[in-house]
Amino acid sequence: MAEHTKAPGKSFRKGISLIEIVEMFPDDETAERWFEEQRWGKAGEPHCCPLCGSKDRLNATKSGKPLPYWCGSCRRHFSVRSGTVMHRSKIPLRKWAIAIYLWATSLKGVSSMKLHRDLDITQKSAYFLAQRLREAWSDMGGDMAGPVEVDETFVGGKAKNMHAVDRERRITGRGGIDKTAVAGAKDRATGNVSARVISGTDKATLHSFVASAAAQGATVYTDDHKGYLGIPHPHETVRHSVSEYVSGMAHTNGIESFWALLKRGYHGTFHHISPKHLQRYVAEFATRHNLRPEDTATMMSETVARMNGKRLTYAALTANALPGTVAEPDYGEPW
Repeated sequence: MAEHTKAPGKSFRKGISLIEIVEMFPDDETAERWFEEQRWGKAGEPHCCPLCGSKDRLNATKSGKPLPYWCGSCRRHFSVRSGTVMHRSKIPLRKWAIAIYLWATSLKGVSSMKLHRDLDITQKSAYFLAQRLREAWSDMGGDMAGPVEVDETFVGGKAKNMHAVDRERRITGRGGIDKTAVAGAKDRATGNVSARVISGTDKATLHSFVASAAAQGATVYTDDHKGYLGIPHPHETVRHSVSEYVSGMAHTNGIESFWALLKRGYHGTFHHISPKHLQRYVAEFATRHNLRPEDTATMMSETVARMNGKRLTYAALTANALPGTVAEPDYGEPW
């Protein structure tokens, strides 16, 4: 990797150029070895079956078909894809590796149309691939030692872009009935962000979110929304209602800068996100924010690590499920 290559926005990080990433993965065999090393260590050999967890009777198949490895315990073939979000994917591993690179380095997200063009796959496949990467990044942080900034926002279409009748009917008061509420917390000590879609901005919901995000005894800074009154933490507020944005150490500027990035991705990259899928997008932006101080190679390795033990089927993705519901994993056949 060239010494001069730096990741944009973080000069201390070592980045990877587009030319370098193509040279790193010239073919599927190279990409497969890289995935195996990321998942199973330097030797690139499985230390347990990803389907049954057995550590015994693991063997490589002579021809590599139908899959490279065989588990004598569960009597099934498996590969580096098995038991991950790549499970049963037909997309070549070289394209998966390059997609992970684009995913890690695009601060405002990557649209399925861009993945479709850059990877030379169908838009439907690109959309499914992107949602599976979001599933890999679905872990939400919590238990922040603080100080912690907490705020909420609403995600949805812009009122100015609506027809006047719809604007009058659908946009009411704070946020709007057509938008989805999202709560977020930022740990000032680490810079990490945790965010999730919430059902509303009532007191019980906001108290529950603060309890899940901030460690007991952590100082919490919020605005003067009434839903935060009485949270069981050391608590200071800024009065946004009277245009006060900083009061000593009390402000929410950090988490609000995260909202700005999320909404730039919403309006500039995706244009529309349904409430059903919004949590995956929110988690994507939070995880990318939290991994951003790392070198690009580390971000890619971390993404592969987060793929393990997760699965998103196309049926579950397109099901008419309520926001926040999670389909049970169904690993089926191992290819």
